[in-house]
Amino acid sequence: MYRKDSVNVREWLKKSKNALLVTGARQIGKTWLIRDEIEKSGYAKYEINFIDQPDMITYLNTKMSAEEFLIKLKMLMPEDCKPHKTVVFFDEIQKCPEIVTKIKFLVDEGSFRYVMSGSLLGVELKGITSVPVGYLTVLRMYPMDFEEFMVANNVSKVTLDMLNEKFKTCSPVDDFVHQKLLAMFFIYLIVGGMPDAVKTYVETKDIREVDKIQRDIIELYKEDFSQYEFEDKKLKIKSIYEIIPAELNKQNKKFVFTMLNKELKFDRYENSFLWLKEAGVALPVYNVEAPVVPLLASKSSNVFRLFSSDIGLLTSAYPAETRIELINKNGAVNNGAHFENAVAQQLTANGFEPYFCKKNRIGEIDFVIEMGGKVVPIEVKSGKAHKSHKALDGFMSVPDYNLEKAYVFSVENVEKEGSVIYLPIYMCYLLKEKRIDHMIVDLDISGL
Repeated sequence: MYRKDSVNVREWLKKSKNALLVTGARQIGKTWLIRDEIEKSGYAKYEINFIDQPDMITYLNTKMSAEEFLIKLKMLMPEDCKPHKTVVFFDEIQKCPEIVTKIKFLVDEGSFRYVMSGSLLGVELKGITSVPVGYLTVLRMYPMDFEEFMVANNVSKVTLDMLNEKFKTCSPVDDFVHQKLLAMFFIYLIVGGMPDAVKTYVETKDIREVDKIQRDIIELYKEDFSQYEFEDKKLKIKSIYEIIPAELNKQNKKFVFTMLNKELKFDRYENSFLWLKEAGVALPVYNVEAPVVPLLASKSSNVFRLFSSDIGLLTSAYPAETRIELINKNGAVNNGAHFENAVAQQLTANGFEPYFCKKNRIGEIDFVIEMGGKVVPIEVKSGKAHKSHKALDGFMSVPDYNLEKAYVFSVENVEKEGSVIYLPIYMCYLLKEKRIDHMIVDLDISGL
């Protein structure tokens, strides 16, 4: 399947001498992507999977020096794995995380290239005493976004180029194409971006088969939750994860801790929320006091919305009737939770840190992001009244906020009115930060 992160792995293989660490939630395609790119590169591959080969944990995870580690590693490798022509792939590295501390020596020694991957790395690597800064490139992967979903479903490059052009010029999409893409987006809300779920849908078109894949993935997640709950009885990871759909369906969409326990206090359960975030299972979107740069400066760490990391896994928690209504684009069903989760997921995958903003006398903006050094507000509308956005207008009218433009995503076509750009919900993947290839600052030091 087409994955945008293929480019990042390819560039690493061609240009970087660092080791590569690929992180992200379970079942998002990390292992497949690494294997595929190594195979295409012409390098030989030597792979160790610490779940499939548990004996390797003992063999390689002793207190030996980095030099001894490399000797033992070479003893394992077949003769066709030549120096300078081989990539060593440590998969499920969370089972043997101390290898990360030896990467500096391995990179400096230079015999082989090294790539590591695994799940729960945001959690597991916190215990590592020495992370090799400057020797390790980290790639964070996410589920497939809507563009990748379209490619998997054979949407042509001509169509994708057209959408990009319409986005840049704020021009409406042909209505026939617009309706087709809307229908596909509603399917994406159900299937989501887990590669196995997408593959199953492409091959069978059977939502019931997709649902089986999604439920298996959720069971894997819950197995992880139970392991960590056992170690720390204060953690209530599973309880928090299971009420995400109910919380998103509420009008204010903020997380209310009393749904877990009436005596609940945030500081006691903060580790559980952070665990879900670091494991790549959930996406907290925090409140900011004001939409001004830098947003991080006014972040409220205990007021947030909690989204699922994959829209398909979120939708799988709803009754089958809800999914049927989504397929039929039934206006009676509350699409707001699904639309906002999809947008939060896409913004995060595109490298943004989304927040939301609420002011008592103005109202609430669904998302605010920093783009091009400025704050950009984003509204997500699931109903037909997509041009009714009193809170957004209120924020835009405050001179101190310096908000120059805003985006509104809905089921309607592309349009621009003043500083507000209206986009169809399926275009949310096109909202990206401009890439800066060079930032050269030439100082005049004459006379110093």
